[in-house]
Amino acid sequence: MPATVKVIRVAIVEDQPRVSESLRMLLTSIPGFEVVGIHSDGETALQKLPAQSPDVVLMDIGLPGMSGIDCVRNLKELLPALPVLMLTVYDEGEFLFNSLKAGANGYILKRTTGDKLVESIHEALLGGVPLTRQMAGKVAGYFQKMGSANSELAGLSKRERETLALLAEGCRYKEIADRLGIAIETVREYVRNTYRKLHVTSRTEAVVKYLNK
Repeated sequence: MPATVKVIRVAIVEDQPRVSESLRMLLTSIPGFEVVGIHSDGETALQKLPAQSPDVVLMDIGLPGMSGIDCVRNLKELLPALPVLMLTVYDEGEFLFNSLKAGANGYILKRTTGDKLVESIHEALLGGVPLTRQMAGKVAGYFQKMGSANSELAGLSKRERETLALLAEGCRYKEIADRLGIAIETVREYVRNTYRKLHVTSRTEAVVKYLNK
């Protein structure tokens, strides 16, 4: 019997019906995707998403009431491992930075093509942080205004830098261990040390600082 293909369950938090319906039609037209919920505000999303068990959430920023950024922050307290991708019209560095700081796993503009959106969803599910080079540059510029991360990165060992670079590529711990020829527990130690030295608590925050190197 052929192996069962895991369906990717997507939830959408978007207050514009035209946009949410367009996203639903796009994703349901692709084999292996299912839209399990559409919510027009952050408060409703926080109530219903835990029971809907999505694999990934597409989150607008400009929601009525609670902003998408605040929704991500609260959602991450409920479901810390759930990947959330911001899908927005805003490309300013401050929105990017604050979204990632809140716990978002990536940042995509609404004008992004369908193929790129699907690619970004897959990347986030593999542990990556979907950002265009232009967006990464904007985040880096915002970091520079807030205080450069270069001095913190300089405090990493060679192996810690290599581990961080592979984290930024979306590699899992086993892949990192295989590529560096070390044990998984050693990878975990490098990651713990990296988080401590960079004063971060998540892969996303660490990768954002790496992008500013």
